[in-house]
Amino acid sequence: MKALLEQIDEATAAIRRQWNGRPRVGLILGTGLGSVAELIETEASISYESIPHFPQTTTHSHAGRLVCGRLAGVAVAAMEGRFHAYEGYSQKQITFPVRVMRALGAEILIVSNASGGMNPQYATGDIMVIEDHINLMHGNPLVGPNDEKLGPRFPDMSAPYDHGLIAAALAVARREDIVAHKGVYVAVTGPNLETRAEYRFLRAIGADAVGMSTVPEVIVAVHAGMRVLGLSVVTDMCLPDALQPTALEHILAVAAEAEPKLRKLVVGVLAGMAAAG
Repeated sequence: MKALLEQIDEATAAIRRQWNGRPRVGLILGTGLGSVAELIETEASISYESIPHFPQTTTHSHAGRLVCGRLAGVAVAAMEGRFHAYEGYSQKQITFPVRVMRALGAEILIVSNASGGMNPQYATGDIMVIEDHINLMHGNPLVGPNDEKLGPRFPDMSAPYDHGLIAAALAVARREDIVAHKGVYVAVTGPNLETRAEYRFLRAIGADAVGMSTVPEVIVAVHAGMRVLGLSVVTDMCLPDALQPTALEHILAVAAEAEPKLRKLVVGVLAGMAAAG
């Protein structure tokens, strides 16, 4: 198997053949942010199949392409669809696109997801700006030999989500009259939803929302020296004493309803970056 750095170089070269821009921001448009790709002044749209070493998305709600261009005046490379451990991918495969976006020049990663709300102060359709996370995915993308060219052996995780970006997102939410909380996201492998006992456990250890993504990508972004903003749409409430069955159709419907709010947050944060220079 080729070394990770060589794989990154090959993927980056393939993208460069179709787009010679330098993104300032990498976007992972998970559930709830897919339509943001439509707002990008597209300079290149590259299918994952044509990028060496990229996994292929198997989630039907994810398009599977890298959209490159400008959004709110900022150069971006946006993943329209992400990868998950429950699809059978390793954490190194899941996070490979983050490595590539960093190699292209991205200094900031903005990532979105759908989550189950466990904080009783939350409501379905609310947005949670992630301030910290808990990794319960039984793995870590940094396990194995470390290449110091990509990042340090023991990256500090005291503040994986950038305080300035969190403040910017919350300021946009206040301006746009969007209900947005600041909270802790816990990542589990999935694909099943949790039991009542598991929700009680996750809440007891300090989590406000639970999902099946994001944490591996954030770990790699921090390892690579990127600033991170995480946004989570609460698609269902997971209160163990009032738990109701849910289905994918319901989760996708709630995410679609919340999408305009997530769009406003992302575009507002990017517009602030552009204005600041």
